[in-house]
Amino acid sequence: MTDYTKIDFSPLIDAAEGEVVTHSFVRDLALPSGGTLALITLDNGADYTRPNTLGPLTLHELNGVLDAQAARAAAGEIQAVAITGKQFIFAAGADLSKVSTLATEQNARLMAQYGHHVLGKFRGLGVPTFAFVNGLALGGAMEIALNCDYRTLDSSTAALAFPEVFLGIIPGWGGATLVPNLVGIERAIEIIVSNPLKNNRMLKPEQALEAGLFDVMFGAASFLEQSVRWADRVLTGEQKVDRPHVPGKTERLIKWPAAIKIARDTLKARIGSAAKSPYVALELLSAAKDNNIERGFEREDEALTELISGDQFHASIYAFDLVQKRAKRPAGAPDRKLAQPVQKVGVIGAGLMASQFALLFARKLRVPVLITDIDQARVDKGLDYIRGEIDKMMAKGRLTSDDANQLKGLVQGTTDKSLYADCDWVIEAVFEELGVKQQVFAEIEPIISDTAILATNTSSLSVEEIGVNLRHPERLLGFHFFNPVAVMPLIEVVKVPSTDDAALATAMEVAKRLGKSAVITADRPGFVVNRLLAKVMGEAARALDEGTPMPVVERALAPIGLPMGPFELIDLVGWKVAAHVQDTMVHAFPERFYASTNLHAIAELTDPLIKNKHGKVEDLSREAKKALAFGNSAVTEDVILRRVEDELAGEIKIMLDEGVVAAAEDIDLCLILGAGWPFQAGGATPYLDRVGASERVFGSTFHDPRIAGTGL
Repeated sequence: MTDYTKIDFSPLIDAAEGEVVTHSFVRDLALPSGGTLALITLDNGADYTRPNTLGPLTLHELNGVLDAQAARAAAGEIQAVAITGKQFIFAAGADLSKVSTLATEQNARLMAQYGHHVLGKFRGLGVPTFAFVNGLALGGAMEIALNCDYRTLDSSTAALAFPEVFLGIIPGWGGATLVPNLVGIERAIEIIVSNPLKNNRMLKPEQALEAGLFDVMFGAASFLEQSVRWADRVLTGEQKVDRPHVPGKTERLIKWPAAIKIARDTLKARIGSAAKSPYVALELLSAAKDNNIERGFEREDEALTELISGDQFHASIYAFDLVQKRAKRPAGAPDRKLAQPVQKVGVIGAGLMASQFALLFARKLRVPVLITDIDQARVDKGLDYIRGEIDKMMAKGRLTSDDANQLKGLVQGTTDKSLYADCDWVIEAVFEELGVKQQVFAEIEPIISDTAILATNTSSLSVEEIGVNLRHPERLLGFHFFNPVAVMPLIEVVKVPSTDDAALATAMEVAKRLGKSAVITADRPGFVVNRLLAKVMGEAARALDEGTPMPVVERALAPIGLPMGPFELIDLVGWKVAAHVQDTMVHAFPERFYASTNLHAIAELTDPLIKNKHGKVEDLSREAKKALAFGNSAVTEDVILRRVEDELAGEIKIMLDEGVVAAAEDIDLCLILGAGWPFQAGGATPYLDRVGASERVFGSTFHDPRIAGTGL
């Protein structure tokens, strides 16, 4: 077994210069029954703008503090040790900025081992240890709590989670070993593997308590006082701690391997095999069945070393920084002070997409929203949809009855377009045809004020052409949502040459208030996401037309790690929509985009695909095979993958040269947020650099140095 006390951690500590240290402050609290509890408070002194994090220097200080408490315990000076955080925050886990910059093989191993060495001391201080989790606790912070003997939880805690798999690593300071042996294998799989893959889902305090991660929960008003009293009762034996979810022999022998197999099969069906960390986490959870803590920690050391040193972790950190930083400071955005107030919104149309817009604007902006359509029946159908969705949210407890009534009152529908007169923001969501969109803007512009913003949700048409007849083209822009509107986090804000800074600033502010991330794009066909997805779909259609079986095409892109195959994606967005986008791109760039008659033929069929229970595409239906025309020059998965990689590399290079977006980072941000491009790939451009597509196509790379690991 690894003797952590004999490892020299000084290279890791010496390399951590510049870390924002979370200090470990100690004060003694008198226990009600007599005796003393030493309370460690984690605090980086940065108010609440920067959560406590756990880098090498932070661990080094905590290590010294724990050694001092062990000495006090041996001398009989204290009867217990507890750890808590600054107000509202326990800790946000490991300092990812430091982990990524220290990610040589040696430092990766030392980081894993140092976490085990320091946090493991909570299990051997000579007196009982308690974690008083008073706020946000993620990753390594949860592992601090797990290494303590007992855990209390503040009921107002914002979030609790193990997000590591989401970032391309695993809970490597005890989580993968301790969690399954505390809460059982099925809950551990959900907490450590499933939740991170569901857009990094967090646990609410009630869920964490029910799962068995904590022993008791107290209200925020007197959390520390109640926690100390509870700890005292535990010390005196008055309070018994029951942990009903701790797995027994039967679960370990029978349920454990079955749960792992089901989870592995489910992962393979849903995300493929490109992502490493979910499968590594499953292997660790499987091995934890032996309940050998020391051996489990060694397994975590090896796994974390390999993952931190690898490509996927570096790509994940790149993607994480895009979403957490670049998305909040969009490239090219004007000063937000130029934004105009939006006190009433108009939505042209009352179909499904328009109704989703209206509901989102009402919910997030809390301003009156007007929808119109060509007849009252369509308007009423849209209003019924909106009210129904509000009722569903109220039934699920997401809205109070007062909130629900307020929202219903904010959304009005009519066929009278004159009521747009006092709108500050008007967005059209009508049929995707240039003439139709031009006509509705021609009808609306004379009604609205000269300063009201006109936005179009077109997915591929020229925004400038849509507004070619406007008297005030300076207030025109594209505001492209992705479906489903309430869920997808990206908005492509399309700036045309005439768009002024006030309109653009207003659009960026509206996107922010809607809870979306906005990327500014130039007015080029397909903008970013649809232009690149059209490349993927086009190459899939080309291979199919050549005679390649659909299952082969679906599997071909698995190494990228996309959440679904190309035809499953087309089926999701709609065959007619996909065919229309493809036509738009082929019309704009006939020499670079592939036109498929089969794509249109499939769009006319009622049930073109065979799908399995996970919704994955298995093949074309018998009806589809009869209706389509195929060649006799089938290609392999490798050929399809290389074609897609090279076509994407070439198209992205052209887009950057054209100035469609400010930088490659914006391409990646769009694909991550708008197309589900996997975090572990880091978006498209790091992946294309790593596989050599950039070099093959234009003799260079998108990033210098490449975004890749150090290897082992």
